[in-house]
Amino acid sequence: MAITAAQVKELRERTGIGMMECKKALTQTDWDMDKAIEELRKKGLAKAAKKADREALEGGIKIISEQGKVYVVSISSETDFLAISDKFKVMINNIAEYLKENGEDSKEAAQTLINSDYALELGENLQIQEYKIIEWDIVASYVHSNNKLAAVVVAKAGTDEEQAKQVAMHITAANPEYLSMDDISDEIVEKEKTLQLEIMKADPKMGNKPEQVLVKIIEGKMGKFKSEISLLEQNFVIDPSKKVKDFIGEDTITSFYRFSI
Repeated sequence: MAITAAQVKELRERTGIGMMECKKALTQTDWDMDKAIEELRKKGLAKAAKKADREALEGGIKIISEQGKVYVVSISSETDFLAISDKFKVMINNIAEYLKENGEDSKEAAQTLINSDYALELGENLQIQEYKIIEWDIVASYVHSNNKLAAVVVAKAGTDEEQAKQVAMHITAANPEYLSMDDISDEIVEKEKTLQLEIMKADPKMGNKPEQVLVKIIEGKMGKFKSEISLLEQNFVIDPSKKVKDFIGEDTITSFYRFSI
């Protein structure tokens, strides 16, 4: 069985140890992740591996915005106490500047920088989760006050940038999955239909109805289902009396991103 790149990547992210050592440890332990970490400990890399054993479930997001370009970095930590500290904010800002200066291909070097310059001092497992540059005619971003939710809206030239920022704020709250209903595949719709059919069959009030009746009811619900997960069709959180497409225009946004810790 060959070691996959994903396995090596996961072990590197969990330990902060180089690729060759990670591949060797996985080979020696028959691709068992926990045993590979133990193997790295035996080789004198215990400090990094022990730190990496601890789950990193907190953290923060930093976005640097320029004209037509944003730089997005999210870094996970073990505790919210660290994530809201000034030291963490300085670190994530420095890593965002590092992304700006060196490009997306520098993610590995940025993680190495964190491991060498920050992890020991801050005393927690710190891992880069997002390391992304987004560039277009209009790129508007919003980071929630807790620094754990953020969104980026990519729009055509001429789009009102302040409105785009408000839509980015909407995205953090409403969590759309698609830009428009046209982007939802038949496979996704059929999967939802199957799920809804099982739910109805298990409902004492609906389960005794013929299946063709249930299917007809479900068909009627699919429009609502698709609108609820499509950004342009969602009710705008700032003014629920209108849809997002009515607020910013139906043909202005080309894509969007949502980031969370």
